[in-house]
Amino acid sequence: IMNAFGLIQIGLILLCTSTISSLQCNHLPLQQRQMIKNSLQLLDKMGKKFPPQCLREKTSFRFPERVLKPRPKEAVKAAIEEIFQHIFYIFSKNLTLAAWDGTALEQFQNGLYHQIEQLEACVIKKQTHSFWSKEINRLKLKKYFQKIDCFLKDRKHNLCSWEISRAEMRRCLQLIDKVIRKL
Repeated sequence: IMNAFGLIQIGLILLCTSTISSLQCNHLPLQQRQMIKNSLQLLDKMGKKFPPQCLREKTSFRFPERVLKPRPKEAVKAAIEEIFQHIFYIFSKNLTLAAWDGTALEQFQNGLYHQIEQLEACVIKKQTHSFWSKEINRLKLKKYFQKIDCFLKDRKHNLCSWEISRAEMRRCLQLIDKVIRKL
């Protein structure tokens, strides 16, 4: 009797956790919009106004907007997850010359990490991965973020290169927010 009761308890726990995680996935667009709003505020809080001396260094990285065009929702979510991973990667190295508010930066990184984890849990990996990896869009995103990474390296991660990258990430998050509103 005790074994059967134990199995029923385990079954109920599994049922509850899968129900809770599916509820979280249903509210993912709303959570993402809130996270993006917070991230944009943190990007502002991290640094001051854009330094005028950096204006002449401004570069156009040309975000590949087609990767976020409406198609199966899962593919768009996979693209957003990929973008968050790239942003997290860029904002977690060689930040010494950025001269940003450390607490805001850490909160920004933690928010991205949390969002990546949530997307990974909600995006149906097997279906999406085969669909997403076949697409040229994954390469377009990689190329876009490599341009930013090279830009930072070429300028030895100086203040202006970080400020330009911060402005670009702001634009990138705003584009994602626009897409999430339509999902």
